[in-house]
Amino acid sequence: MPETTDLCHPETVRVAASHQAEAEKIAAELAAIASSGMVLPGSITQRRTRCGRRNCACHADPPRLHGPYWQWTRKIAAKTICRWLSADQHRDYQPWIDNDRRLRELLARLEALGAAAFDADPRRERQASRASSRTGTEASR
Repeated sequence: MPETTDLCHPETVRVAASHQAEAEKIAAELAAIASSGMVLPGSITQRRTRCGRRNCACHADPPRLHGPYWQWTRKIAAKTICRWLSADQHRDYQPWIDNDRRLRELLARLEALGAAAFDADPRRERQASRASSRTGTEASR
């Protein structure tokens, strides 16, 4: 049975050494995030509010608003979901949200490296020149 090559493996396509080094650094960061084990999409915002009592300090000039209150927000199936958090929950879950943001940044960097490697692949130029030579031959018929 013939041996199959792993097309996703960097050795299959020639990648610039700087791009390979960058990809290895990204992989190390991804491994560090994975070892923490927790990722939470969304964001946490701090809210301060006014109440309905007219004589409350939140209606004074300047107002002293109630709070801070912490709110976690995310999208699920194009619907915004919000949950109120305690200060302890905010402190515990904020690193998970930071992990999610970092994962997205790292993925975007990996995608950019992949696109750059694809653009630099000399086989792509050969295919383009073959296609243009075929088009010229067809036009002469």
